[in-house]
Amino acid sequence: MKSSLESPSSLGRKLNIEVPAAEVQAAFERALRAVQKNVTIKGFRKGKAPLSTIRNLYGERLKQDVIQDIIQTNYANALAEHSLDPICLPTIEFDPLEENKDFTFTAEFEVRPEVNLRLVEGLRVLKEKLVVTDEMVDNTIEEIRKSRAETVPVIEDRAAQNGDIAVIDFKGFMDGREVENGAAENFSLELGSKSFIPGFEDGIVGMKPGTSKTLNLTFPENYHVADLAGKPVEFQVTLKELKTKRLPKLDDEFAKSLGPFETLAALRDTIRKDFEKREEKRIQDDLKNRVMRILVDRNPVEVPKSLLGEQKKALIDDFEKRMQQQGMSQEQFEEYKSKWDADFEQTASYMIQSSFLIDKLAEEHNLRATPTDIDLKLNEYAESMGIELKQIQEFYKDRDRRARLAYQITEEKVLDYVISKANIEEVSREELEKEKA
Repeated sequence: MKSSLESPSSLGRKLNIEVPAAEVQAAFERALRAVQKNVTIKGFRKGKAPLSTIRNLYGERLKQDVIQDIIQTNYANALAEHSLDPICLPTIEFDPLEENKDFTFTAEFEVRPEVNLRLVEGLRVLKEKLVVTDEMVDNTIEEIRKSRAETVPVIEDRAAQNGDIAVIDFKGFMDGREVENGAAENFSLELGSKSFIPGFEDGIVGMKPGTSKTLNLTFPENYHVADLAGKPVEFQVTLKELKTKRLPKLDDEFAKSLGPFETLAALRDTIRKDFEKREEKRIQDDLKNRVMRILVDRNPVEVPKSLLGEQKKALIDDFEKRMQQQGMSQEQFEEYKSKWDADFEQTASYMIQSSFLIDKLAEEHNLRATPTDIDLKLNEYAESMGIELKQIQEFYKDRDRRARLAYQITEEKVLDYVISKANIEEVSREELEKEKA
């Protein structure tokens, strides 16, 4: 075999490979005997048909087998000869194959880019300061109270107001005809919830039970029923009853009703700790994302076109699947895809560069996921999800899942290392938002 190497681009490589006639003929002989051994031809015992008969009956198949054999063997040999590490499958082109003649083919592919770590230690990174306020705890408790509220009739003689639950009968008319699905009886509507079109709930505020009213409104331009969007409508409304929500008293008994809390103070303390735990995770996740983006910005890596195309397609395919599940039409998706094409490409480029940097740092600092790391992560999953460890282990026996988990752990170890070497400055959430903008 003879081979020569060309570099049509910074990452592109082209191997020109010539296979001598003797090797071609040897490949033909191997292919002939392999077919002879495995096929049954009428009039001959299996494996005993003459080679000339095999050649006549299976000529095209033989050529395909020989081409595959020659290319696989010699492509691998040429890669080793030139110390090449392709990152994608090659594009193969070859001349017609003939027995007892030299065979030439070319293989084009891209190689792994060189990763030069210019700036890793001492990165300046902003981190959001952890803040959990009494107001956050109070709001959570108030939401819990609302979820446990009783609905009771309004006894006093008064008009409807925001926050009330109005029990109504209504009918909608457009051009004198009833609107389809535009009527109901004994319908409970929380005033101020903005559940109906603009003006409907406001029109009920001020009414008293037993009274009726006509509301002249207009459907919003973006209304979900196209035939009604932007059109005037008349609603005849009768207010039959008013109800209100009675919140439970905020005391130790309320806390006890929610779980193993002896006092309201204990409930507040648990809510605060839960907030701190969630906020710490959110802030740490955001910090890692910021570190990764800064790392890519300070250490740019040339992105192979083949990988960029594959990653971009994967992003678009995933987005299309999610949008279809949410009811987006194909026409709307194509418009969105065209509008945000540059963003898809930029995201794909970032993901590829970050993976090369993670790999390089993991190699240089011995940070790759170990079997022990994986076992610890599986135990962590089992504990957090309340699933038996054996089930988690069975799930991650799959090679692809285990590989993705190993990469995730490696990425975490690399980012933890970079963060440990970074200059972290804690700032308020408002300052961090300004920095992002």
